[in-house]
Amino acid sequence: MGSGVIDVADVVDRARYPLDAPGSPRWVEVVEGAREELRARGATVLRDVVRPALRDRLRAEGDAVAPEAHTAVARVNVYNTDPDPTLSADHPASVVLSRRNAFVARDHIPAGHLIQRLYADPGLHALLAACFELPAVHPLADPYSGLTLNVVAPGDDHPWHFDTNEIAVSLLTRAPEAGGTFEYCPGIRAPGAENLAAVRAVLDGDRAPVAHLDLRPGDLQLFRGRFALHRVTTVRGSTPRHTAILAYSDRPGVVGSPTRTRQLFGRVAPAHLAGAAARGDALLD
Repeated sequence: MGSGVIDVADVVDRARYPLDAPGSPRWVEVVEGAREELRARGATVLRDVVRPALRDRLRAEGDAVAPEAHTAVARVNVYNTDPDPTLSADHPASVVLSRRNAFVARDHIPAGHLIQRLYADPGLHALLAACFELPAVHPLADPYSGLTLNVVAPGDDHPWHFDTNEIAVSLLTRAPEAGGTFEYCPGIRAPGAENLAAVRAVLDGDRAPVAHLDLRPGDLQLFRGRFALHRVTTVRGSTPRHTAILAYSDRPGVVGSPTRTRQLFGRVAPAHLAGAAARGDALLD
């Protein structure tokens, strides 16, 4: 297929995932299986979405942009909010974590890269909406965090956090030699219910609500990242972990807050300063 821009029809295994045939028997089978797992486990994995012949290209494109990642170590909390001295010491936002992973912003990912083609594809949007049992999904309006490459170097991790976006789709592009496990607490909070005690318990070491997913390059992971506390454990060995994060919402116009954006990328755009974020809830960001 060469090194140029290719159509998403050549990226996705259409026999397994018929993005151009919604309602077909195989499409319905995929959707029903994903819905069952999302209801039961809060997450699901669509295996081998990207054709095996393109896995090397997927990895190489990630390697090419990884040096653009914003790598400053940040002191954060699970909500990525500014410190609030009025909060009690046992509030989850009072727990300070070190974020050592790095993100490549969307504006540093070339338009021809496979993950850009996937992120913008209407056929994928329709499939994801059906899996999440939504009328539609919308790519984030955020010019940086709508699509990112998450880079976790050996010895680093991505600490516990919640997402701005309700719908998180991840695509592993480079697997580490060991470690780098995705852990999550499905449905630990909900609109109108922060469930602060349960969140704090996890931060204090409670493993009861914690589940994990095993991912391989080319798999798509689906989960509700705004309501599931989640992290990536420490990467071991000499190989970094690269994951494309495809962020969607059930409403248009969602952007990250200036505080979160500066933490992740070291800069903000006019859209962040304009306060254009749209939320379907009043949860801590």
